[in-house]
Amino acid sequence: MLVFFWTDSLIFLLIGIALALAWRIRGREHLRRPWRKVARSPSGMVSLVVLLGFLLVGLLDTVHFLPGPAGIGSQQEQFASEPISLFDWWAAPLRTREEKTYSAPFAIQLYARENVVHEGGSTAWEYPRLLFGGAHLENPERQRVPDILTTAFLGLFKGLLASSLILAGLCTIRSRRSNVRIRDNFKAIAAGRTELPWRAMMLTLILILCISWAIADLSLKYHVFGTDKVGQDVLYQSLKSIRTGLIIGTLTTLIMLPFALALGILAGYYQGWIDDIIQYLYTTLNSIPGVLLIAASILVVQVYMANHEDAFNSVAVRADTRLLFLCLILGITSWTGLCRLLRAETLKLREMEYVQAARALGVKDFMILSRHILPNVFHIVLISVVLDFSGLVLAEAVLSYVNIGVDPTTNSWGNMINSARLEMAREPVVWWSLAAAFVFMFTLVLAANLFADAVRDAFDPRRNNLN
Repeated sequence: MLVFFWTDSLIFLLIGIALALAWRIRGREHLRRPWRKVARSPSGMVSLVVLLGFLLVGLLDTVHFLPGPAGIGSQQEQFASEPISLFDWWAAPLRTREEKTYSAPFAIQLYARENVVHEGGSTAWEYPRLLFGGAHLENPERQRVPDILTTAFLGLFKGLLASSLILAGLCTIRSRRSNVRIRDNFKAIAAGRTELPWRAMMLTLILILCISWAIADLSLKYHVFGTDKVGQDVLYQSLKSIRTGLIIGTLTTLIMLPFALALGILAGYYQGWIDDIIQYLYTTLNSIPGVLLIAASILVVQVYMANHEDAFNSVAVRADTRLLFLCLILGITSWTGLCRLLRAETLKLREMEYVQAARALGVKDFMILSRHILPNVFHIVLISVVLDFSGLVLAEAVLSYVNIGVDPTTNSWGNMINSARLEMAREPVVWWSLAAAFVFMFTLVLAANLFADAVRDAFDPRRNNLN
């Protein structure tokens, strides 16, 4: 039984819009030209492969359903109240194997000493064994390191085998399209003589598959990134946080675009009192401290949900509602920069000869705005959207760090960093939660920035004129 949250529906709507835009670009040469330049950029395509990996995990975590009968062998179908995602179902070993408290990466014991009662009734102050991490080992002292190396090697081999099959399929498809032998295509890809940077993309895919497969195999036997205070797997939390980061970065953009596009173009085209009102609006909004505005809005949402408990009777619904309103607030407060850019560009475009000719011929303003102004400012919109994505992902981490971000029950890198703030003060230091959140967030933001640079270079008219 499928369950659709508001954020899930908006994500699917955003995917539909992206597919519609891709279909529109496909039939227009002037729109395809800059994207072909992006496709020829090695750094841009390598970062795109990394982003597609994050996107796959995020989409799997977006499809929610009720897990099924609550009891095994029960005659009546009693469904669980909390829905899970496809990713939760796939990563069930990580989700269900909870320890008592902290444990270090690849550890077989808890991170703190406790009074352990042995079979004979004697007690000892020592590190208790984990329930799941390394439980298959009979002699952990000697077997743990060889077992980790063997499992990692087998995972790397499986990833290499899967990537080899993908490479063979790619060479076969290219051979059929170009009527060239598979061996020649393989040599062209290996030598980097293809139009698209297939060699860099395949090397990146091989690296991702090998590392992912090795970590997946190791996670079935150990806690690769350790466990947190309540014994939950940190790797599972890091992967679950991908959806939150993608939602913050994409849905906020979807919300801010209508404001920035409409108000920026109208202010630059009509000028006069319309321009004065719009300038006053975004100047006033910029004068309000963003953190205070977001904190006040989140407080209003919390009060509303507390007064309407019947409509928010599920933990997942409450967390999704707060995430949605956080996207709304960030979208409403972050459109002003793009609006200023579009206003300045429209002021220039409205004086162009083709716009003046259209107005002299009696073409209506709506047609001028949709046919002449909007297509010529689209490159600014696209560049700003891609550049702002990484900033919004980092904004979520900062807001959650000061407790005005997503719901505490929502898995996010910001909540992981916030909880790690107290863990870093322990003795010995619990460092792996902060390290895991940093690694995943750094990889996503770095890939987004590299892809944004490729898009900016391809769509910047001044760079195109130089080339």
